[in-house]
Amino acid sequence: QVQLVESGGGSVYAGGSLRLSCASAGYSDLPKCMGWFRQAPGKEREKVALIYYGGDYPYYADSVKGRFTISLHNAKNMVNLQMNNLKPEDAGIYYCAVDSFVGGSSTCTGTTETNFRYWGPGTQITVSS
Repeated sequence: QVQLVESGGGSVYAGGSLRLSCASAGYSDLPKCMGWFRQAPGKEREKVALIYYGGDYPYYADSVKGRFTISLHNAKNMVNLQMNNLKPEDAGIYYCAVDSFVGGSSTCTGTTETNFRYWGPGTQITVSS
């Protein structure tokens, strides 16, 4: 049974930083694609950052480029998201996801949420102005 657990959520003021971590257990398929999605109140869930098993060429949503950094620790089956210079529009529930896709890095970073089978329960981020 695959389990994902997010941690590191919380409340910050605009301009602050948070670091999210996601630990996965029970998932051993390779190559794997892991990443983060978020959902703000009243909005659809959106892709924030994805990273392929090899760690090359991660994907970032345009709204977070230059502020967020995704990293993958394969040995620990963990994916992290360092979020700097947070803005109120970054608030929402952040979800970790993992799966494997044929096609390599480009398939991983180009995929959508509907293709991920495994999800964490989510962690809340609040950013006050």
